[in-house]
Amino acid sequence: MSKAGIFLATADPPTPTTSPPRRRGVEIALIVLAVLLSVYGYCAVGFARNNSVPPGAAGYGAGLGVLALVAHLAVRFRAPRADPLLLPIAVLLNGLGLVLIYRLDLETPGDEAAPTQLVWSTLGVALFIAVVLLLRDHRVLRRFTRTCAVSALVLLTVPIFFPAVNGARIWIRVAGLSIQPGEFAKVLLAVFFAAYLAENRGALTYAGRRFWRLQLPTGRVLGPIVAVWLVSVGVLVLERDLGTSLLFFGLFVVVLYVATGRTGWLAVGLLLASLGAVAVGRLEPHVHGRIETWLNPFASIEAGEGPNQLAQSLFAFAEGGLLGTGLGLGHSVLIGFAVKSDFILATAGEELGLVGLSAIFLLYGLLVERGYRAGLALRDPFGRLLAVGLAAIVALQVFVIAGGVTGLIPLTGMAMPFLAQGGSSVVTNWAIVALLVRLSDSAGRRGDGHPPPDGTDRGPDGGTGGGPDS
Repeated sequence: MSKAGIFLATADPPTPTTSPPRRRGVEIALIVLAVLLSVYGYCAVGFARNNSVPPGAAGYGAGLGVLALVAHLAVRFRAPRADPLLLPIAVLLNGLGLVLIYRLDLETPGDEAAPTQLVWSTLGVALFIAVVLLLRDHRVLRRFTRTCAVSALVLLTVPIFFPAVNGARIWIRVAGLSIQPGEFAKVLLAVFFAAYLAENRGALTYAGRRFWRLQLPTGRVLGPIVAVWLVSVGVLVLERDLGTSLLFFGLFVVVLYVATGRTGWLAVGLLLASLGAVAVGRLEPHVHGRIETWLNPFASIEAGEGPNQLAQSLFAFAEGGLLGTGLGLGHSVLIGFAVKSDFILATAGEELGLVGLSAIFLLYGLLVERGYRAGLALRDPFGRLLAVGLAAIVALQVFVIAGGVTGLIPLTGMAMPFLAQGGSSVVTNWAIVALLVRLSDSAGRRGDGHPPPDGTDRGPDGGTGGGPDS
């Protein structure tokens, strides 16, 4: 069996004789550092633009510090054995995102987004605290497998009935408030995929017919999850939200591969993704135009029409060089309307340089690695698959966005986790971090020999004593 298969089938490790350190002191120290770095960035923007400290620096630092402190207290008292790096990384990325959005607001005084983003960040931290306090055992989520699937499909379908924005029907706008339901749907689908595959991993791995080097499961077992995935991706294609479609497809393939341990699924996934990209690129004019821009980003300049968004993004990265121009001293605002969302990474690349951009990518990589680490330490298959799925969401989203704005792959139109403007995105990412905190705490409790928080006994498969939606 492959390593992934062993990953899900390994017997419970022996209980250690000594308790591992809780490391909450490390967490609070890193949180203080994250807040100080964010405030420093805020002040640096003010000095670069006006040669003085911004008037709201103290309020910004106090607000971010209070939010981080309350979140830390929730983790300290409800998830004391959680990974100490998850919360500080989220605080630093969110704080840096607020700094970059504030910096761009100075170039667009009629379109200030930082105050609204701070409100959404507060709601995200509130959701983080609620998940940590109320979800005492992640395995409870297995009871809501079908509910998660149905809710995700409903959330994905609703935007079809609202007007398109920038060529895509992915928003719900009511009374001036914009919500992107697909952001919440990705977490629900991760729960559904993890629960269903954990319950049927044996049949997925060993049942059915063998085709070449791939063991095909029976239609009765694989059918429901493929149906949910096809419906979700089909709806997103109708809405022209191809970035989220690619994200869901990647999530499905990654979790299926980890559940079965069959490398053939990765090959099938890459083949289907390539065929789908070619088909959509030929049939959908909006996507075809993005592919043409990707193949020749400077065509508009050669035609005398001026640089397009991708060309301006590439210019911003080139201008940043190794160390960057300095916060507040770049010209990435020339990119246009999506500079605070899709292209905010270009601002980071220009003003922080390759060094700063590499540090941001390292933070994302560390966040994903800690999610995988939590999955490795968990004993129950559902928890393992859920941790891998949530971490994969972050990894795939960063790859798709970073690849698009740097010209590696065609642009797809998504929000960079924590950095970009977008309320639904920042709230959802805080929910993902909260679930990873809960999963890492459960892994720490089991490694420490402590019983589940609710005091009940669990089977070796991590069952909760009831079926889905029981």
